Amino acid sequence: MTRPTRSSFSLIVCIVFAVAAASVSVAQDDRASDRAAIKAHIDSIFQAFIKKDVAALRATHAENWLGYLDNSGRMLKGISDYMDWNQLDPKSPYGMKSYKFRDFDMIFKGDAAFVCFVADVESNPWPGNPPHRVLQICDFYTRTDGQWIQSGSYTGQHQETVEEQLASPRSLGDEMKKRLLDARESVWRAYFAGDRATLEKLIPAETIAIESSDNSWSNRETILNGSAEFAKGGGKLVKLEFPKTEIQVYGSAAVIYSNYSYELEIGGKRSTQSGRVTEVFVLRKGQWVNPGWHMDSGK
Repeated sequence: MTRPTRSSFSLIVCIVFAVAAASVSVAQDDRASDRAAIKAHIDSIFQAFIKKDVAALRATHAENWLGYLDNSGRMLKGISDYMDWNQLDPKSPYGMKSYKFRDFDMIFKGDAAFVCFVADVESNPWPGNPPHRVLQICDFYTRTDGQWIQSGSYTGQHQETVEEQLASPRSLGDEMKKRLLDARESVWRAYFAGDRATLEKLIPAETIAIESSDNSWSNRETILNGSAEFAKGGGKLVKLEFPKTEIQVYGSAAVIYSNYSYELEIGGKRSTQSGRVTEVFVLRKGQWVNPGWHMDSGK
């Protein structure tokens, strides 16, 4: 066997490194091609929404698609569930107008890819919805027969949009408005009736209230004790009215501004109180609760 010379050994090393570098280059080129293909595919999904192209949207998703979409509140299973949730209607005046990617990146494992990005979306929105939203999206892609397709996704509101929506006023539907005003009246009537169970349900532990009688500040315990004392003394609510009410709603919180008037009977004698009140309500697990108010008496 002939021992290789130093020069021939160096040549062998150079050839090995060159082959390895070429292999890495090919692998990197393949991934670059995959990246471009997946990004183009995601672009086609957005274009399908913009053009309201139902067939194109369906074709870009796997039959066994799985995931969550913005405000879906539940897992969506299969392409039919996906399409039903989106309700893409070519005749609708509402829908996406444009979008822009940012923070776009992905990782690969064989024929699977995990893609994360942020999208600024402009829309002709449904009434009550904002025209601009920022979405954060994680898509799961798989490759079959050389073609990439979306097999799953998680789409949610970016923190920028969440904060903007929480700081913006919103309207209440008739049913939710009724539930809010019913809860407001229930607090008043439960107080004068000495109904501790209802008060404990509607007045949370953190409640702070500024009363009208002597400018005192009350907490939950003070309010519950005051209700019990009123009922124990034989007091009764004869009449309760709110001649004027205005409501502002931000996120899950509602502020109710009212003129109030009530008539009490204590020891056979009747008295009337009236004034203004600002009440705070928060929607928790489907129930409006009342963690604060500020009352003043009429002059």
